[in-house]
Amino acid sequence: MDLHYMIESTPCRTVMLTAKAAGIKLNYVKCDLTKGEQMKPEYLRMNPQHTVPTLNDNGFYLSESRAICAYLLDRYGKDDSLYPKDPKERALVNQRLYFCSGTLLQRCIDYYNPIIWMGKKPEPEKLEKFKEAVQFLEHFLNGNTWAAGDNLTIADFDLVATVSTVELFDFHLQPYPNVTRWLAKAKKTIPGYEEINHAGCVAYKKRWDEAMSKWK
Repeated sequence: MDLHYMIESTPCRTVMLTAKAAGIKLNYVKCDLTKGEQMKPEYLRMNPQHTVPTLNDNGFYLSESRAICAYLLDRYGKDDSLYPKDPKERALVNQRLYFCSGTLLQRCIDYYNPIIWMGKKPEPEKLEKFKEAVQFLEHFLNGNTWAAGDNLTIADFDLVATVSTVELFDFHLQPYPNVTRWLAKAKKTIPGYEEINHAGCVAYKKRWDEAMSKWK
């Protein structure tokens, strides 16, 4: 199976962490969005949305990171620990995934992407909306070891990819003790955290530092 990815991408890292934790072997194919590689005809045949990540499982093409994670675990997972089959447990994992996609990551993108990729000046009101999203995560983690309860799931991989990235962007997590505790545990627990996720965070931080240098 090929996974077309860009290491800076938080959704790509979500899939990579899932595969690592589940012991699923993927062949990683770099796709540099800054060079327009996602617009090549052969890529568009797999994914007309021209996004990363994109999975190619022997001619079965799938985009959207959370759908890829669910597919990999449903088809190739040895058990259901990372994506439980119990309806209520899975529903809670799904809720956290949708929260990350539609709220946490989206507000992160709304604030950070114009700065990094378009050279725009930081907009404080968008940062406040992102802080509100982190506060929602703080609430979800209240009394829970992991994002969706007491067990590590793909929801944690998804959320940690975003939170750990902005931490390196100098976003202050001190006001969020549950998030701080959870992230510290994730760094020690998630298989492949350093080689996959932290490496991606560092690569992305270089772009952030370059973008912010013009505003200092």
